[in-house]
Amino acid sequence: MLRDITIGQYYPTPSLIHRLDPRVKIIGTLVYIVSLFLFDSFYGFGITILFLTGVIILSRVPFRYILRGLKPILFLLFLTMVFNFFLIPGHVIVHFWIFRITEEGLYRGLFVGFRLILLILGSSMMTFTTTPVRLTDGLEQLMKPLSLIKVPVHDVAMMMSIALRFIPILLEETDKIMKAQQARGADFESGNVFKRVKAMVPIFIPLLISAFRRAFDLAMAMEARCYQGGKGRTKFHPLKYRLRDWLAYGYLAVYLAAIILLRKWI
Repeated sequence: MLRDITIGQYYPTPSLIHRLDPRVKIIGTLVYIVSLFLFDSFYGFGITILFLTGVIILSRVPFRYILRGLKPILFLLFLTMVFNFFLIPGHVIVHFWIFRITEEGLYRGLFVGFRLILLILGSSMMTFTTTPVRLTDGLEQLMKPLSLIKVPVHDVAMMMSIALRFIPILLEETDKIMKAQQARGADFESGNVFKRVKAMVPIFIPLLISAFRRAFDLAMAMEARCYQGGKGRTKFHPLKYRLRDWLAYGYLAVYLAAIILLRKWI
């Protein structure tokens, strides 16, 4: 189960998307997310699916690996859809006890579930194709104007980078703790939902201790190296726009224009 969680993990492969400037990918992800919320019908998702398909093909990230990221949140998707089935009023098609499923609720539940799937697949492409260091540099450059109003841009970008780095580390640590517990007779698979949740409790305490220990070690290492934030710091690989980045911006402009035109017709 933990190996199926691919959120925040980088997939190294030589592709055009991997070589793009991180600022292009961040802006592209924001444009894609906004476009998903501009339509209230399935027809509007056609162009977003074409856009996402093109990005996935150019990224060379295996589609099976991308779909693995959906497994841990299938329950949340199912729960979201079920709530829409029962809570939205309209023409009743199924009625049992105090529950009613309406046509409008069924349509809305499927629509919201499909939108969430596209949202997760599209946003995860940014972390699949961008290392945490590059992502931090891109965020810092994009948020640089906020420094004029005393926003600690470098610190915010650094915290986001550390959080992304810690996701795979904590998942690996959790997997080790679970295997150690299973070797001592712990059972995480049998029983009902409440028993499984109770069986997971002994994992959280050592995981929490390990997370605090790693955070303390990281803070001590940064302090030992006289880390003072981003002021006066230089970068070994400064971000520079290249021809492929401007072409990518043009591709985003065409996609955004198509979305705006399509929205007027649907």
